[in-house]
Amino acid sequence: MQSPRYALVAYVKSAAGEFVENLRRELHPDLPHLAAHLTILPPRPLEGTEGSALQFLERICGEEEPFEVSLGAVETFIPVTPTVYIRVDGAASRMCELHRRLNIEKLAFEEEWPYIPHLTIVKMSAEQSAQKAFQIASERWASYAGSRRILLEKLTFVREDAHNHWLDLAPVRLGRRLVSRHA
Repeated sequence: MQSPRYALVAYVKSAAGEFVENLRRELHPDLPHLAAHLTILPPRPLEGTEGSALQFLERICGEEEPFEVSLGAVETFIPVTPTVYIRVDGAASRMCELHRRLNIEKLAFEEEWPYIPHLTIVKMSAEQSAQKAFQIASERWASYAGSRRILLEKLTFVREDAHNHWLDLAPVRLGRRLVSRHA
């Protein structure tokens, strides 16, 4: 049996997240439903236990203050992969720095592709279907009138239990605040 993979994500529980989830269901209805999220650490095996990885995450993330990101344009990773996504514009450098700080020690992993902060809309099976999805997503996103800002203050440590099925293991807060600023 292959060892499980772990990731660190920030769920997007807002109108923008709902927009992405609905669009994903429309563009690729046979995909299992995945919650809209920004990935901080892409899937990887652990060096050590879940508990030690979580302690490491809590220590590093506790030193980082919550921050806001803003979503930019719809883009695609074609021809590398048939994935359509929304680019993170504002605070992308903060996400990259957090990724860099966490991709060490127990969570170190040589990732297949460079880290690019984004919100995945859909990963298609072929380039042609991804091009069509890109056109539809671009048109819809251009007419989206909701907020494109996302406050990153709570991340979630997750484990892949089966292909495309992730289990939430623990929340990981940014900063040492006990209460949310938006309670």
